Order: sequence, then structure tokens, then C-alpha cells
Amino acid sequence: MPSQHPATRSRRRFLHPLWLVASLPLYIGWRLIPALALGPLSSWTAIALLIGACVVVPLSVRRTDRLAWTGLIGLGFFSTLFVMTLLRDFVLSMAWFLLTRPHFAALLTPSARCAVALTALTTFIGFLIARRPRLVEVEIPIAHLPEPLHGFSIAQISDLHVGPTIRRGFVERLVHRVNGLEADLIAVTGDLVDGSVRQLSMHTAPLANLIARHGAYFVTGNHEFYSGESAWTSEIRRLGMTVLKNQHVVLKHDGALIVIAGVDDIGAHGFDPAQRSDPAAALRGAPAEAGAKILLAHQPSSAPAAARAGFDVQISGHTHGGQFWPWNHFVRYFQPFTAGLHRLKNLWVYVSRGTGYWGPPNRFGVPSEITRIRLVNAAG
Repeated sequence: MPSQHPATRSRRRFLHPLWLVASLPLYIGWRLIPALALGPLSSWTAIALLIGACVVVPLSVRRTDRLAWTGLIGLGFFSTLFVMTLLRDFVLSMAWFLLTRPHFAALLTPSARCAVALTALTTFIGFLIARRPRLVEVEIPIAHLPEPLHGFSIAQISDLHVGPTIRRGFVERLVHRVNGLEADLIAVTGDLVDGSVRQLSMHTAPLANLIARHGAYFVTGNHEFYSGESAWTSEIRRLGMTVLKNQHVVLKHDGALIVIAGVDDIGAHGFDPAQRSDPAAALRGAPAEAGAKILLAHQPSSAPAAARAGFDVQISGHTHGGQFWPWNHFVRYFQPFTAGLHRLKNLWVYVSRGTGYWGPPNRFGVPSEITRIRLVNAAG
């Protein structure tokens, strides 16, 4: 491939999304600082903080120290403050036409302070929610489910994103909670890590202690491919999980058969053409008499192919449910299903909101989850 002109590379670096996000404080400062009526010293302090945010946020993503915490919390804070500033500008634009000039002027400072206060509150609440995933219970009805499989339980964790701010202590607490569910099977549906095996193996090590009657199963997400998929597949196998790559296993549960299949991330072929996600291949050769056929697939976008292949259930993640307000309202434009249980022809699709988070430690309005899925007879 011919080398790119230096000016082209420079423009692409300038247009990198993180730098665009980092420019948000400039708009915020322009719209809010004069209205806050802080006084000269406080105004200059606020300007300095905004300039610092422009620098720290892009530099924090790949770090694992306090700068990462500072930058990523700042990323979430300014993301929300940007939205609050837009909402404030919208309200003020309406007020300009509806109020007298003195009454309009009286709104400027209180509305600016309200935007900052609401942002601080939602960022703090979102942080608390993000650091403790809730337990979500789901029942999926399967027609003609054999009696031994009624109540078969799957503990799902997804999108943990071990990396800059999710470390060993978080993983240890998670393993303890998942083991306490005493599930028949554990499913880890991708995006486990954000970083290399060398950087993060000590933080993923507690996953070796996951315990379930039929073991733990893993499928790759897009972030495994960003982080070195081959090395992570080897490491995850070393931790005792079964990695399913267009493959299935047949389990016998109290005399009844159940098929657990898995595919690589739907975009895996962009990294390695040999790893193209193929639900039909994952099910090939499975016994027709199996009481249920379950597919683990990182992205909900795999659902149409899974339905054509003849699966009963697909268990996915990837979307984070939008992760935090207001971005949760936009995910539906990029994925067929955002979160929760859905039906596509004869296929049930469950989409986890994710157990961890990516980037900002913020889950305001979209709680993270550990999911316990139970199969039940549709007739019951």
C-alpha cells in the first residue's frame, strides 16, 4: 500500500473522534463561563480546567494509572455537560421569544449553574451504578423443552472491559457474585478486555475461579480483536474457559441434550478472513433431538443468521444499552436490539446491557448487569 502524504495523516489525527470529543469543553466554556458570573479568578481557573480537559481526555484512554481515572471521568462529565449546555441553549432560545429582555437576562446565570449541578449529580450517580452491576433475572420460554431442561440456568457476563479502570478487585468481586448464582453454565459474551495479555493478565486471573456445573464458555467481541485476539484466546483457554469459534458442544443435563454454540464477533473477518462469523457452521452436526439450541454471539446483529440456522436462543451483549443517558436513545439506530429480551421469528434474543463499561465509568440511566437466564417450557 502506498504511504500516505504527511498532511493527510495529520488531518486524520486531527479528526480522530477523541480529539473531537476533547473539543467539547471549548463550546461549553464559551456558553457557560460568562453566564456563571464567577469573578475574574474563578473564571480563569475554570478556563484552565477546560483547557486541561482538552489535553487529558485524549491521552487517558490507553493509560492504567490515575490519569486514566481523571481523563475518563472527565470524558463522561463533559459529554453530559455538553448535552446539558445544548438543552440550556434550546430553552434559552425559546425564552428569548417568550420573555421580556429583563426576565430573559435573569435566566442566564441560574440556568448555567443548573446545567453544571445536574451534570455533577448525574456523573456521581452514574459512577456509583457503574461500579456495582445489578442482577437481572430472565426467563426464556422454549416450545417442547424437555422436562430436565426446565429451569436450566445460564449466568451471563458481557462487556466487562477489563482495562484502565476495571481491575483485579472488580473482577474478583464479580467472580464471587457469579459463582453465588450456582448456574448450570456460565456464558461470557465478548469484550472482556481493553489491552494486551501482558498488561492485563493479572487482572483477568480471577476468572479462572468461575465455577458452574457445565463450565464457562467464551466468545470473542470486537475488543478482543483490537487487543490481540490470538493471544487472548490462548489466555482465556488457560483460565479454564471453553472458547467457541463457529463451534458447538453438546451437553447432557439430567439425561436431556442441550447444544451450546458460539461464533466470533460479526466483524472478525475484517481482522482475519478465516474467522468469519458463521452461525450455520457453528450448529452443523448438532443432534436434531437436542432439547434447546443456544448461540453465544457478541453482537445482536448476528440474530438474522442465527434465526436462519435454526437456533432457539441467542445470547449477546455489545450495545451496553447505550451505557448512559442520553446516548442510550441512539443505540437503536445501529443495532437491531438495544437491550433485554426480543423475538425474531422463532429465535429469542437476549441482549445484556453489559457487566462493565467502556470509557467513562458512568451508567446513569442504564445499569450494568449480571444476568441469570432460565429456560422454561413455553407451555408452562
